[in-house]
Amino acid sequence: MFKKINAKAKTSDSSGFGTSSSNYGGRFINKDGNANVRKIGIGFFDSISWHHYMLTIPRWQFLMVIVLFYFIANLFFATIYYLIGVEYLNGVTANTEVEKFGQAFFFSIQTYTTVGYGHINPTGFWTSFVSSIEALTGLLTFAIATGLFYGRFSKPKAFVRFSENAVIAPYNDGIALMLRMTPFKNANLTDAEARLTLGLSLEENGLMVNKFYQLPLELDKINALTLSWTLVHPITEKSPLYGFTAEDYASVDGEILVFIKVFDDIYSTHLVKRTSYVLKEVIYGAKFNIMYNRNEDDSKTILDLEKLNSFEKSFYIKV
Repeated sequence: MFKKINAKAKTSDSSGFGTSSSNYGGRFINKDGNANVRKIGIGFFDSISWHHYMLTIPRWQFLMVIVLFYFIANLFFATIYYLIGVEYLNGVTANTEVEKFGQAFFFSIQTYTTVGYGHINPTGFWTSFVSSIEALTGLLTFAIATGLFYGRFSKPKAFVRFSENAVIAPYNDGIALMLRMTPFKNANLTDAEARLTLGLSLEENGLMVNKFYQLPLELDKINALTLSWTLVHPITEKSPLYGFTAEDYASVDGEILVFIKVFDDIYSTHLVKRTSYVLKEVIYGAKFNIMYNRNEDDSKTILDLEKLNSFEKSFYIKV
């Protein structure tokens, strides 16, 4: 599906995305802000920055990788001790093969972590050599794990959440595209800037191409992001969304790209946040509910984060 865009809408060449619509699959940017791109043509290990990967994966995956590596490494060294012979581990008192391997495994853990309880110690050359290599490996891997833990803990993040949907709401004497964001942690975010880009798949000279349009905002900068901030793009005759109906938003292949930059005074650095809304995620004829109000004694403002996605869909819009 495609729709003819009014001639007053100006295209933008600064999107960073290609123009060939037939070569694109899905949305440009995922809801989490990452580009919807999978890279091939290079080896798996060359395609991944392990440092970035370990800093950005979910917390449960990070802990799982650490624990799995810990046990796999100790199983590896325990197997070497077992193959050399547990008789070269002074203090092993096991009778069965399973018990021998188990004691070799726990000796490996003590060596890997440099705990060294002293109950078991290596006596032969090869067991002593392997244990020295394992101790060094343990020191290095724990140093790396500590650095990754600190990196994840100290990494600056823009703690900003976006509404699940954008809305087309009454605005002054017309209508406007609106979407909302809010900070959700105890961070002080200032000098917030926002930019919206509309990407549409349109027919041009018999071919489907991607066209990008800047969506001017009523207010694209604010001094402090402390409450919710609703981005408002008035849909005037110069807007590429001018003349769109509810059916168009449901059928036209398009996406609204959102780029936010804020300054975090704790880290003293600028942070960037991205997301996007496909046109099917735009609710036509709706209005966001207010997220904040005063408390009972009128001494503080209460920001209700549960109302970030709250809107009323009860407005008739005449196009």
